[in-house]
Formats: sequence, structure tokens, C-alpha cells
Amino acid sequence: MIRVRARLGEGRTLIEVDGHEEHAEDGRVCAAVSAITQTALLGLEQVARQYPDLVSVDITQE
Repeated sequence: MIRVRARLGEGRTLIEVDGHEEHAEDGRVCAAVSAITQTALLGLEQVARQYPDLVSVDITQE
């Protein structure tokens, strides 16, 4: 099961995606969720590069 949690409030948004889909259609659902999440992150990184005084993106790996 893939879980997407979003928390909104007071000028901030937190999105957390975890889990894995192992049954339906050879993992295509998992790949789709991963692709959408990574595309959003790459887009935010580009915005941060264009406007470094206004946007920062901090990525940590656990």
C-alpha cells in the first residue's frame, strides 16, 4: 500500500509518500506515484534555482 499524507496549515505544506505497491499491474502504480513525486521535487528545485532569495529546497536522504 502506498500512503500519501498531506498536512496544510499556517503557510506551510508537508507531503509525505511512503510504502510500496506490490500487486497491481507489475508495479506500475508505484512507478506512477514515484514519477509524479520526483517531477514535483525537480520542479521545485528549478524554481529555487531561479529565485534563490525567495525559495529554498532542502533534500535529505535517510
